[in-house]
Amino acid sequence: MIVVDKEVMVDGPIEKVYGYVSDPDNLVRFCPSVLEIQDVRSLPNGGYSARWVYKMAGMRSRGTGEFTAVVPNSYFVVETTGGVKSRITCTFRSWEDITKVTLTVEYTVPKPLLHELAEAIIVKMNDREADLIMANLQVIFTAGTDLTRRSLWPSSFLRRRRP
Repeated sequence: MIVVDKEVMVDGPIEKVYGYVSDPDNLVRFCPSVLEIQDVRSLPNGGYSARWVYKMAGMRSRGTGEFTAVVPNSYFVVETTGGVKSRITCTFRSWEDITKVTLTVEYTVPKPLLHELAEAIIVKMNDREADLIMANLQVIFTAGTDLTRRSLWPSSFLRRRRP
């Protein structure tokens, strides 16, 4: 398994930061490679299950994620299956109105991707993705701005390019 470990300090009380990050519907706002979240369901443990579409190294994959451990305002663990098998752990620590968010992702590169790209390149891309996730969280809570793909990218970038 490959492990990515990142942390960031964000301006905001732990309850607000935890609530935002733990809501699957918000993933498309701060996780650049999460393209879709569907069929979100509440679980008895206080977490959620959902179906997702994710883009890794230019290839789309589909799967499901389920919160397997939840301690509100402290941490949660999500296990994903499908195109990408992973364990995602987010922990939250508070200092007054500043919240430290730690993201740890353990994953296996899907075999079809290994045929197209070297594993080292995919690992580097996913490390950069984790950096973007943490930077996006910091912007959302520091600037008080909700991110959307349209607010991050110029419209010319979002238009589909034709050959």
